[in-house]
Amino acid sequence: MKLEPATESHGISFNQIHLADGGRIRYRKVCEIDGKELSQDDIGKGYEVSKDNVIPITDDELAQMPLPTAKAIDIVAFVDRESIDPIQLGEGNYYLTADNPVSAKPYVLLQKALERTDKVAIAKFALRGRERLGMLRVKGDALLLNAMHWPDEIRSSEPLTPGESDISEQEIEGALALMDTMSVEHLDDLELTDHYRDALAEILEAKAEDREPRPVEAEEAPTGRVVDLMSALEESVAKAKASREATGTDATVHEMPKPKKAAAKKTPEKKTAAKKTTAKKTARKRAS
Repeated sequence: MKLEPATESHGISFNQIHLADGGRIRYRKVCEIDGKELSQDDIGKGYEVSKDNVIPITDDELAQMPLPTAKAIDIVAFVDRESIDPIQLGEGNYYLTADNPVSAKPYVLLQKALERTDKVAIAKFALRGRERLGMLRVKGDALLLNAMHWPDEIRSSEPLTPGESDISEQEIEGALALMDTMSVEHLDDLELTDHYRDALAEILEAKAEDREPRPVEAEEAPTGRVVDLMSALEESVAKAKASREATGTDATVHEMPKPKKAAAKKTPEKKTAAKKTTAKKTARKRAS
């Protein structure tokens, strides 16, 4: 099996230059003891135990390390996909390719089996001299390997949580209402574009062609009000707190206004008509 990158970067990178003449800035590898510039053949690896104690380790020593997944992907278990917390997924997504006829059959077999279940395969694999953990799943007609963090690499969120907060049920309902207004069925329903990258590319292209950059097209204004959920929640909590402090009582947090029904507007007219009818009947009785 071979690993092929499943994603690619479209970011624009820059080089450092000398402002006076535009010359490229180069970094040279220099030994801090004798001051000599070194070639790659002169450079090895070392583990720093302390500031003055570095343990050298050779490539041969690393090559002798036990790495059973060096030439194969080892599937260790199958788990429900929903049981994988997104924080466990690391950097790196790779398509698996069958690089010979022998590996083609097990590839297709695993693909077809995973398509019929809600499970994913947890696998170990070697990459860049290290054993890594990954999640195998189906993507289209291919097998996709998502790199994962080892369990001991996940930090606990406990020391970072804000603790208990005085949040009312009305405020939670208001947050849910905001979420409903901003919800879409699928991520593909959103037109997600890196406008900064597009604008930067236009500036660079204009400079290369010795012209002024074209004005960047602004996004079409949305029909509804765009709400920053966290800002809205913070504003709601701040208003509730200020109201409590001012009155010394619990503040009332109102829900988002709902559209009024047409029937509700006609109700006063019916009541008025009823009053007029009653008035007419009373007048007739008095006249008789």
